[in-house]
Amino acid sequence: MSTGLPWPLAYTVSGDDCLAPMPLGHSAPLVEAARQLAELGYDGVEVQVREVGAQDAEALAGTVEAVGLKVLGVGTGPVAAQDRLTLTDPSPDVRRHALFRLLGAARLAGALGVPVTLGQTRGTFLPGLADMQRLWAERAVARLAEEAATRGSRLLLEPQSRANTSLWHTPAEALAFVDSLGAPAGLMLDTHHLDAEGVDVVRAVTEHAAVTGCLQLAAPASRGPLTIGDPRLPALFTALREGGFTGWLTLEHTQDGDSPKAAARSWTALTDAATALS
Repeated sequence: MSTGLPWPLAYTVSGDDCLAPMPLGHSAPLVEAARQLAELGYDGVEVQVREVGAQDAEALAGTVEAVGLKVLGVGTGPVAAQDRLTLTDPSPDVRRHALFRLLGAARLAGALGVPVTLGQTRGTFLPGLADMQRLWAERAVARLAEEAATRGSRLLLEPQSRANTSLWHTPAEALAFVDSLGAPAGLMLDTHHLDAEGVDVVRAVTEHAAVTGCLQLAAPASRGPLTIGDPRLPALFTALREGGFTGWLTLEHTQDGDSPKAAARSWTALTDAATALS
């Protein structure tokens, strides 16, 4: 890989179906973001989508591959972030619409031959409804995992902080649910959410590298671009390698008002830290 790391490196981008660029991804339209990221040396992109399906795979792949990149994963954050659709909404219509969107993303991911990820779209609990909402979420995510597997994809469930969602906050909680599914699935780990839940990032990666499909990276505390000399990066890379990690790395962080500079900063920090594996 161009960074010197043995895993593909992706950057978060927004699909053309998004209402606006996702704040933790490149701010430019997809075609321009892909071109800039290819020039910097990235291997691929993790595309956040809102309302697309398998019929959109050829156009999406063509845009990205035209500049020499690959789509490495399909994210579903905009379903909740931009349309406020979740699997735990009290309204049955909203829950059905949320699942419909997620199933479309799974079909797109299957057509592209990559995993589909799930984060905040699972939603938050309301007083007195937690037990029922958990059941709604569990049933819907099981359906999503089954659809992904049927379409040649795989669901990656992301442990997220309680500021974003009411369930599956830690890798252990997410893995326990993943293990209960009847379809193959794995984890997506995000350093920001692990920090927010007080989970030791290096330890979490050490324990769960083999079942993790993607590790999302951001600077501690600020959730901004990575910085040269971040002491966690060499330790994380060692944990990934020794744990048998076979997935990809994604930069998902704030852009500091300048996506090309933010992407360049993170790429340089990773390239510098990669010397720990040589």
